[in-house]
Amino acid sequence: MQVSFSPADIQAITLPKRVLGATTEMVRGIAALGPAEPGELAFLGSAKYRVEVPATRASVVLLPLDYEGEPQPNQLFLLVDNPSAALARLCVRIEQMLWPKPAPGIHPTASVAPGASVAASATIGPLCVVETGAEIGERSHLQAQVFVGRGAAVGEDCWLMPGSTVAAECVLRDRVRLQPGVIIGSDGFGYEFVAGRHEKIPQVGVVLIENDVEIGANSTVDRARFSRTVVGEGTKIDNLVQVGHNVVIGRHCILCAQVGISGSTTVGDYAVLGGQVGVAGHLTIGKGAKAGGQAGIIGNVPPGAFINGTPAIPYMLERRVAVLQQRLPDLFKRFDALEAQIKKSSS
Repeated sequence: MQVSFSPADIQAITLPKRVLGATTEMVRGIAALGPAEPGELAFLGSAKYRVEVPATRASVVLLPLDYEGEPQPNQLFLLVDNPSAALARLCVRIEQMLWPKPAPGIHPTASVAPGASVAASATIGPLCVVETGAEIGERSHLQAQVFVGRGAAVGEDCWLMPGSTVAAECVLRDRVRLQPGVIIGSDGFGYEFVAGRHEKIPQVGVVLIENDVEIGANSTVDRARFSRTVVGEGTKIDNLVQVGHNVVIGRHCILCAQVGISGSTTVGDYAVLGGQVGVAGHLTIGKGAKAGGQAGIIGNVPPGAFINGTPAIPYMLERRVAVLQQRLPDLFKRFDALEAQIKKSSS
């Protein structure tokens, strides 16, 4: 990482509420508290690492406002509302330095159909395909080998990474980011069993991705059987996630890696689904609900619920059941011994 920030630069970006100590070191990297060296910045993002702060050798440390302690010589403590968010602001600046957008224009190896509309400020990278009737908005950037199908629309300030696909008639609003290999608008998984055969049901709907959505690598959002599949504003989807046809995901949801949502399910605003959560079809997950990793959801989930396990049940109940499961072998032994004692006394 070839970057360099002065202590004054760091303060201007992170906007600390309090400043303790001082350093003359330039910041040339970011590291965890333990292994950090002079010339690096570290942060306290979790209370369990608080004990590592006094010994860290980082030149600059981002800390929460309630931290009590003094920096070492030639060390700067910046106390902020949220160290992780402050670090994110710095990383935005680093990202802009390391991976600036190329100049607008269409690469000579790209294929842009005569009927497509590409904004003058957009970038179409090597080996991209933009089919007829497609629209690419202002300042959007298509990296190498991106496919945008017939009649599809990509809004303003979008970033489509290598190998991603926006299939025919699907729509991305503004500031959408697709990581490598994302597929928007693959056919929904729909078949009818007729006369001993699985006959395909045509999937003639579309996908709508609202503003400020980010979708992780190799995730898929299926086009609707009819009408549309929707991912709401500000929702963040991790890698290897499957969103089925006619699913409607609300605003500012979090879907962690390997989540699978079956068709026609509705996920309310601000819901969080942990890694490998599986959701059956035609369900409703309420606003603000949370599901722990590997939960299997087979029924509707009320707003604000915290569930876990398979089948998913309230989190605290599931934890109690897990403890009892560990005691089952001993309970069976005790039961067998009691049964043998009763048989013996009755004979």
